Amino acid sequence: MQGTVTCGSWIRRPENLNLVVLGKSSKKRESASRSVLEIFSFDPQTASLSNSPQVTYVFEETEGEPVTIAVHPSGDDFVCSTSKGGCKLLELSGQETNLKLLAKELPPLQDVGPQNCMAFSVDGSKFATGGVDGRVRILKWPSLRIILDEAKAHISVRDMDFSLDSEFLASTSTDGSARIWKAEDGSAVATLTRNPDEKIELCRFSKDGTKPFLFCAVQKGDKAVTSVYDISTWKKIGYKRLLRKPAAIMSISLDGKYLALGSKDGDVCVAEVKTMEVSHLSRRLHLGTCITSLEFCPSQRVVLTTSNEWGAVVTKLNVPADWKEWQIYLVLVGLFLASAVAFYIFFQNSDSFWKFPLGRDQPGRPKFEILDPQYSEDAFGPLDM
Repeated sequence: MQGTVTCGSWIRRPENLNLVVLGKSSKKRESASRSVLEIFSFDPQTASLSNSPQVTYVFEETEGEPVTIAVHPSGDDFVCSTSKGGCKLLELSGQETNLKLLAKELPPLQDVGPQNCMAFSVDGSKFATGGVDGRVRILKWPSLRIILDEAKAHISVRDMDFSLDSEFLASTSTDGSARIWKAEDGSAVATLTRNPDEKIELCRFSKDGTKPFLFCAVQKGDKAVTSVYDISTWKKIGYKRLLRKPAAIMSISLDGKYLALGSKDGDVCVAEVKTMEVSHLSRRLHLGTCITSLEFCPSQRVVLTTSNEWGAVVTKLNVPADWKEWQIYLVLVGLFLASAVAFYIFFQNSDSFWKFPLGRDQPGRPKFEILDPQYSEDAFGPLDM
């Protein structure tokens, strides 16, 4: 898979089955004259892709080559932007061994030109595109009703991302500015503040549900930093040097625990969001080449990266393993059994009312006596009801 990949993304299918879709350009293909989309299966045991694609879609020559891909959260369809033919919708059906791709047109996006970035909202109800021409669009999905169509949103759109609650869309520009949009009605909410020597290049919202932050990759003079904005005020609350070199791509895991940055010369670093400390670093993963795609696997601590020179690379992260569901249940069962044993031991060694300890002069069962003669055999007396 070397030398031909222009973009890539994960596809999450039912029963935690994960696939990978790759866009390949015809410019570097020796055996074909057209660009293609290929879908590969993923083996979680070896953290590798299948040697051959499960299904292939061939583009028309008039459509050009694939530029970027956005997969719907359901995994049933995805959108691919091409260099000449606008955006194309592809529906995925069938099982892993018998996949089928059906191409459909997207009337509002059919001839919009190449898009630098695209994104689905977390709930799958909205779809956004950011054009090379600087146009930002938000559409209702799947009706394709236009919510926002701002022709002069940016000089040229660099990156975009939806918030966890699908309420906001953040977009960045090649001139270093960044804007926030209300996804429901397309209204402009804020423009992120920055110093004259700062360029905001990439953006990702937090996804863990507890920290309402927006992470931005910022070029601050000759230093590359990751700035953090509070989404309740859109004010910057701090920054951290993670990758320590200019970033080309940014991604965040679906559970929000990890944030990844890919450099313009092929390095990848992954930081734990809770501590903002680097947990994994892969140097020269795409030696000397700008990383064009970077995305976390939906159910594994694995990332997919692509570059024009080195193709697609799947990397298993060197981070602490997550607890599996069966492991949690096993721990709960163990705690229950331990509690039962502790209770039994306590009961056997306790001086309960029904189990008095036998003394030296008590060879048998203890005898009971009434302490006060005035009490009848009913020691508690009559009850007033």
